[in-house]
Amino acid sequence: MPQWPSEAAPPSGRRLRILTWHVHGNYLYNLTQVPHDFWLVTDEARSPQRTGRVGALPWGDNVHEAPAADLASMSFDLVLYQSRQAWEVDRERYLSAAQRRLPRIVLEHDPPQLHPTDTPHWCDDPGALLVHVTPFNALMWDNGHVPVRVVEHGVKPLAPVEWSGHLARGVVVVNHIGRRGRRLGLDLWRRFGAQVPLTLVGMGSEAVGGQGEVAQLDMPAVLAAHRFYCHPVRYTSLGLAVIEAMMAGLPVVGLATTELVTVIRNGHNGYIDTEPQRLVPVMRALSEDRDLALQWGQAARRTAQERFSIDRFVSDWLAVLDEVAR
Repeated sequence: MPQWPSEAAPPSGRRLRILTWHVHGNYLYNLTQVPHDFWLVTDEARSPQRTGRVGALPWGDNVHEAPAADLASMSFDLVLYQSRQAWEVDRERYLSAAQRRLPRIVLEHDPPQLHPTDTPHWCDDPGALLVHVTPFNALMWDNGHVPVRVVEHGVKPLAPVEWSGHLARGVVVVNHIGRRGRRLGLDLWRRFGAQVPLTLVGMGSEAVGGQGEVAQLDMPAVLAAHRFYCHPVRYTSLGLAVIEAMMAGLPVVGLATTELVTVIRNGHNGYIDTEPQRLVPVMRALSEDRDLALQWGQAARRTAQERFSIDRFVSDWLAVLDEVAR
């Protein structure tokens, strides 16, 4: 892959003014633990990706709002695009020519949707840096001549919780699983749910037998009440919900696909397989044996703390931002 050129380090202690968008709330919350100032694009309608400091997340004092109508007159050091809409629409609509030439990062949250191996990435600007959230994503996209970095997820738990596993069932967290279908595992949720006690939560989940959306600050306690986390997703990035469940002490049972295969070790911190039916007896065992769920869940928490700590995440992002801002 093309690599970003190495140059002299920026002045020590320089605090950057970073323009970005609200695309994935929990990811953005973790990203803003980086000690720079983040300005979130807003519009009057608070339309998708232009919602600013929305919701119940405990945004820090380094998170500000930037009205779209005022962007061209504002001063920034770096622009962090997090979606194709921001890159192709908002960049042309709201930013000045000088702002479009600023140091720029395109953050890709997902693997390619159209074809898993032969899809050129929509950012073809070799002056940008393309950052993927998993090595799997970077592997599957055709990144062309754009320099690439990988910054794996990091999670700052929203609330301290102790795993209890008092609910002898697994939990599934997928937003809008009904409309996202097979890719996010709608059919597998239905198949598993007919054989194993499972709780489905997430936006729009009521339509397919779930319990609906859970407030972000309440999610850690909801996760910690369950024996295990069921991940029926066939093809996605490594979901933050998986890591958050592991941080809460839940073992993960899912499909042996995408980045998950580098995170879960069978019989240690969970279980993965490409044959869905082989997952059913594992989920039954975890439902019925709290001690087994506790043992695997403690290992899952250690894995998450070691690989996806917020300190490592912040350190990686500081290095990337310093590199680009030069």
